[in-house]
Amino acid sequence: MQIIEVYKSLQGESSHAGLPCIFVRLAGCNLRCSWCDSEYTFKGGVRMALDEVEREVHRLSPNGGLVEFTGGEPLLHEREVVPLMERLIAAGYKILLETSGERPLERVPKQVVKIVDVKCPDSNEGDSFRMSNLEHLTLQDEVKFVISSRRDYEFARDFTREHALERKAFTVIFSPAFRKDAVGTRDASNCLVDPQELAEWMLADEVNARLGLQVHKFIWEPQVKGV
Repeated sequence: MQIIEVYKSLQGESSHAGLPCIFVRLAGCNLRCSWCDSEYTFKGGVRMALDEVEREVHRLSPNGGLVEFTGGEPLLHEREVVPLMERLIAAGYKILLETSGERPLERVPKQVVKIVDVKCPDSNEGDSFRMSNLEHLTLQDEVKFVISSRRDYEFARDFTREHALERKAFTVIFSPAFRKDAVGTRDASNCLVDPQELAEWMLADEVNARLGLQVHKFIWEPQVKGV
């Protein structure tokens, strides 16, 4: 596996935000979202065997806990990631998978909590979502829309309603995109859509979704890696 980093921090997104978590960040992505904050994962990293990654997870969190596979796009490494997730599940860890929604989900172990993006139009990857993945969501999974404009919001609102996502997944998250060049300040001025404005849109339209903020970017400076 080509690994960018394995580290311990607080989960910054999803319904698990605020919990301690081990992150396994894999290299490579086949999408190029306009607001991407992890372009450093597109190449580089180090080769690690499954046993090495598993040992590092155990070292960082020897008594179980939360582990997230992220990237990049972790399912580009499906051949290695799936058996590693199965090993960690057997060892008592709870596994999260952060994925773009473009890669097929059917081979992901059923115990894994899938956090699945649906890319909005202004991401420049708006047609990338694999619609068959809707059939592989479960009531423990989460669907996320990263929103950078009113157009993105309306797309997310309409997609959520059209596909009754609240009946297919545990939760639907509308998350304002951060500027990828954000530095220094740890506040909402770095969001491409003001969270207050997004909240007001959601309330006005009675959207069955939760507002999600990237908590780690309010705790640490937004350009800091490994947090």
